[in-house]
Amino acid sequence: MHIPDGLIPMDQAIVYWIITIVVLAIFFIKLSKKVNMEERLVLTAVLTAATVVATSLSIPSPFGIPMHFFLIPLVVILLGPLNATLVCFLALLTQAVFLGMGGITTLGANVLVMGVSLSFVTSIVYGLFKNINGRLSIFLSTIFGILAATVVQIIILLLTNTTSLEVLLASLLPFYLVVAFIEAFINVIIVELIFNTRPEIENIEKV
Repeated sequence: MHIPDGLIPMDQAIVYWIITIVVLAIFFIKLSKKVNMEERLVLTAVLTAATVVATSLSIPSPFGIPMHFFLIPLVVILLGPLNATLVCFLALLTQAVFLGMGGITTLGANVLVMGVSLSFVTSIVYGLFKNINGRLSIFLSTIFGILAATVVQIIILLLTNTTSLEVLLASLLPFYLVVAFIEAFINVIIVELIFNTRPEIENIEKV
């Protein structure tokens, strides 16, 4: 899902960068009002490193395109959507600079796709279903978050006038739907394990 440099016109890339900067600024403003930040900072660092690794691994798929997991829905459930956007930004920046994945001019667009849109849709769906069924909320929020990211990426790519809606729907949508279901199952297991072994993490205020 990493959009490389050169694919998005600069005027559009600047808009995506501005959106990303505004969201991150809101996060740091809210963060400045919090106390007991040590555990949040440690988790942010650990989850950023894990996201770099998880989204860098290429897993063979029947579509002929290697799968990359996101991990951002997990971060949303543990720390909240704004914190997850920061994790996404740091992970994508690391990948762009050191691994040649994505790009610097398209970093704003990639964060908008995999950070902002994925994080907030995941958070909304998780909040809607959390009090109904914990496992279902994790499962559905992961799926809808990844699908939201896919839709936003399709829109961004359409605005570049480099491809057609039919091609994007036929290639990206079924591919990331499979990824979404797999990651949803994995997240249910991981979140329950974390909350059972470290129950204090479940009580961290979501930002």
